[in-house]
Amino acid sequence: MKIIDEKGKLFGKINLIDLLVVIVLIAAILFLAVRFVRGRDANPINSSTKLTYTTLVSNITPEVYEEVQRQMAAAGGRDQLMATGDLLDAYVTKVEARPHMNYQPDDNGVVTASEEQGDKAHLDLVFTVEANVVNPIVNEVGTQEVRVGKSHILKTVHFEFTYGSILTCDWE
Repeated sequence: MKIIDEKGKLFGKINLIDLLVVIVLIAAILFLAVRFVRGRDANPINSSTKLTYTTLVSNITPEVYEEVQRQMAAAGGRDQLMATGDLLDAYVTKVEARPHMNYQPDDNGVVTASEEQGDKAHLDLVFTVEANVVNPIVNEVGTQEVRVGKSHILKTVHFEFTYGSILTCDWE
């Protein structure tokens, strides 16, 4: 029995040109599969990145701020974030208070800023959060994406604010 017969068939069963086309297709598929798998492994999406961000929560009473400070001290200065009952790899590491500003337009439409005064003056709190994110493109902490200007629910083991706003983001 000949390897290639007079009709150009390999072992009398398959056409040589058809065999070459099949081999080229298999090689192309294997090449793309290997490239896709290696591309995913080298992608930073699969590695953990440290994200430090600040969240502004406005118009808080001094009593609430004092309780947040007490809770932070009780947690050793690092209160762990949570989402839907699960603890996250993220912690509030710092809370700063600023005087709350009120903005009032006058009769001519000019807006004047004034700082609240007195013992019962409300505060704006700035929370610093350190988190490890798996995907530095999406920046998800729990179920929330973290980006400057985005609204943010700040929920820890000991306190929760549902009306925060992201001020800064830094990646390491």
